[in-house]
Amino acid sequence: MNPLAQQLNETLQRENPNIYAMLSTLGKAIYFPKEGILSQSAEAKAKAKKFNATIGIATEGGGPMHLKLIQDTLSAYNPKDIYEYAPPAGKPELRSAWRSKMIKDNPSLEAKSFGNPIVTNALTHGLSIVADLFADAGDAVVIPNKNWENYELTFGVRRGAEIVEYPLYNEQMKFNSAGLRESLLAQKDKGKAIVLLNFPNNPTGYTPGPQEGDEIVAAIRDAAEAGINVVAVTDDAYFGLFFEDSLQESLFPKLAGLHERVLAVKVDGATKEEYVWGFRVGFITYASSSGATLAALEQKTLGIIRATISSGPHPSQTFVLHALQSPEFEAQKAEKFEIMRRRANCVKSLLNSGRFGDVWDYYPFNSGYFMCLKLSGVTAEAVRTHLLDEYGIGTIALGETDLRVAFSCIEEENLEELFDTIYKAVTEVAGALRNQ
Repeated sequence: MNPLAQQLNETLQRENPNIYAMLSTLGKAIYFPKEGILSQSAEAKAKAKKFNATIGIATEGGGPMHLKLIQDTLSAYNPKDIYEYAPPAGKPELRSAWRSKMIKDNPSLEAKSFGNPIVTNALTHGLSIVADLFADAGDAVVIPNKNWENYELTFGVRRGAEIVEYPLYNEQMKFNSAGLRESLLAQKDKGKAIVLLNFPNNPTGYTPGPQEGDEIVAAIRDAAEAGINVVAVTDDAYFGLFFEDSLQESLFPKLAGLHERVLAVKVDGATKEEYVWGFRVGFITYASSSGATLAALEQKTLGIIRATISSGPHPSQTFVLHALQSPEFEAQKAEKFEIMRRRANCVKSLLNSGRFGDVWDYYPFNSGYFMCLKLSGVTAEAVRTHLLDEYGIGTIALGETDLRVAFSCIEEENLEELFDTIYKAVTEVAGALRNQ
């Protein structure tokens, strides 16, 4: 058991043994990570007075980036679209609109058989539903070694699944499809695997190219043909923010109908795509050639929703639906995409300028909200705390060497100063080590 969870349990046992006795196995195992992204972001919120490049939102003009069409009309809705309970599966018009958007954004979905998206309380809830429905203790959850830390809580701690990691990049710094294939085939004795495909990747901001995408699909097909039942989940949190020549569609269409042993599941949402993080509107969608299978999966999913949150918030579903139906939607989305693309390109230009010497490398990135530096000769945590304490700048330390920077929440004109200061902090920490 994690030491943080054990500490909480000991406190409950001391203060009120009866409450401790009420906890389920899951309740005893759950904890809040003190050294994870959320806790580091909280520390940065208190101390990062200059720049805070920790949180996975986009900012503009000193506040959260948003679509004007949403902000202008928050008080312009019929009470029936605000105050009533939304159905457990979500607002029907929203489900239909999101399905149409999925096909527009992923044209190859047109010929596929897949269900109606079910509304979730954002993407974490969608992933939690996947965990509840498909992950038992000891089941393998296959993810790259550069991953969102919440996978461990959602699948590992909550459900007792075994987290199986493979290196995200191969020697050519492309997606390591061979590592994915090997990790999947290693589950042959179990006969089952859950694979999570998160592109653009958090924390690296990497999306594979078309050939890499085909290799990923082939690896999953190989596992299925080897007799392994694969739940293939596309975590498309940052979908659409593709800034270079990478995959421009989700892998969900390629996985849909791939093999009788492959269940394709798409988890996505408006939170990141439409810059409405606090609205907590996500979706879960299943693919199958059988309508009866899709209906059964939907009913099981609704059972999970009913037993946990009952239904998602109605107002935010209405706001998102309004945006999707607005004639201004595409133009405003394109405007924000261009801002994000310029920020990513600015970061890459700075990193490729040669001005930072050999104090770091950076992992390939071409999409999303983030990028990761791989520091040399210093620990990421030492640099993170130095940046915070000396310069009021927040970043996220991941492991020994990796420092995640969310360029999404830094204005383009401030990126040069941000990376110059990170470089200064790295050299200062390295200098302090030499003088010890």
